[in-house]
Amino acid sequence: MSNIKKFKQESIVGIFFLIGCLCVGYLTVKLGKMEILGGDYYTINARFTNVTGLKSGGFVQLAGVPIGQVEAITLNTKDQVAMVRMKIQKGIPIDEDAIASVKTSGLIGDKYIKISPGGADTLIPPDGTIVDTESTVDIEELISKYVFGKV
Repeated sequence: MSNIKKFKQESIVGIFFLIGCLCVGYLTVKLGKMEILGGDYYTINARFTNVTGLKSGGFVQLAGVPIGQVEAITLNTKDQVAMVRMKIQKGIPIDEDAIASVKTSGLIGDKYIKISPGGADTLIPPDGTIVDTESTVDIEELISKYVFGKV
């Protein structure tokens, strides 16, 4: 085989290899729902007294429609409250008087954030905070109160 044919064949194999690597990288980003360069989201925060069972990556819903996800859950040591940072799709406005609640999908399903819309004319700005929140209901605590007659 001549050197020119060998070079041509190796070049074609190299090009297909690069195309394959690019396709695998693209599918990894798309299927993993990763964002490159920020994505089409803005972030808002909410303060909760209890977020038991809520995890990063949980859904954020408005009117039963997923509009974002929980990005991070941290503890505000000064006020002893949980701070939940959420990514919301751009173009979906959240009213200033909206209520964020920790809900459970199904009887023992995953926890998610439900946002109930408000009626205010002003919107929560990016990196703003939802003031009105409802924490998760602790089923174990309710059962123990009922069993031991403290209801």
